[in-house]
Amino acid sequence: MKEKVLFFDRFILQVRRSNKSINAIEKELGYPRNSLNNYKNGGEPSGSRLVEIAEYFNVSPEFLIGKEKNSTIAEEFNILPKEYFRQLRESQKKELVLIITKWIIDEFVMDEK
Repeated sequence: MKEKVLFFDRFILQVRRSNKSINAIEKELGYPRNSLNNYKNGGEPSGSRLVEIAEYFNVSPEFLIGKEKNSTIAEEFNILPKEYFRQLRESQKKELVLIITKWIIDEFVMDEK
């Protein structure tokens, strides 16, 4: 079950990276409407569809199903940190900036005192 959820999470991340809607991607791939959206309920793509989706996003099928592990978020999602930041919602960006600011203060400013 975990891999099924992981597939959809990684699929959605790739959709966001593409700046397209799921429906637009379905149309480009020649799939019926809502066929890709149905994976959010835990369904898995067939092997051939998995390969097509992976090729579309230029990632490996292993990455999409969670078999390919990487050490950092940027590597795991095959994106640069700056690109990752751009994909966040405004509220997520603000939260991240607050976390980083607090970390900088705690680690560097407080150490100087």
